[in-house]
Amino acid sequence: MGPDKGGSGGCWCMLWRLRKKDFESLSRTDRRDEMRGHFSADNPPGLLAYHDDAPIGWCSIAPREELPRLESSRILKPVDDQPVWSVTCFYIASKWRRKGVSLRLLEAACGFVKRRGGTVLEGYPIEPDRENYPAVYAWIGLASTYKRAGFTETARRSPTRPIMRKCL
Repeated sequence: MGPDKGGSGGCWCMLWRLRKKDFESLSRTDRRDEMRGHFSADNPPGLLAYHDDAPIGWCSIAPREELPRLESSRILKPVDDQPVWSVTCFYIASKWRRKGVSLRLLEAACGFVKRRGGTVLEGYPIEPDRENYPAVYAWIGLASTYKRAGFTETARRSPTRPIMRKCL
């Protein structure tokens, strides 16, 4: 994970945390600085996975109400009025992909949210419609990983984008 890249396309996991026009108006550096501001908050914006002393993976987590881009999505709009936390993305270092790091992060996210008083964790993974889906494009997670972590499908407004939940 290079400190200058910011994951998928320089997003710095700010895609869901900002309204579309605000996200698009920021440079990669601005997005990085915005994300840094979240680390000083009471609730860290995600979890890191390590192997020895090296970070190998990241999972972005927040209460859904802190993610305005989700609110404006027609595919990922709220299912109901229940307060949920959301897992919005993963970044796994290339040599660690397809080795269960996302699953471990998702399992850890359940404990993270529960310790903060959350009762429902929600995710918005991809369910690829073809074999050998490129791992680099699975930054939102795979539905199969969510299923292995005990999540169930709650809604589907797109053939490849289920909304999945787990009660904690």
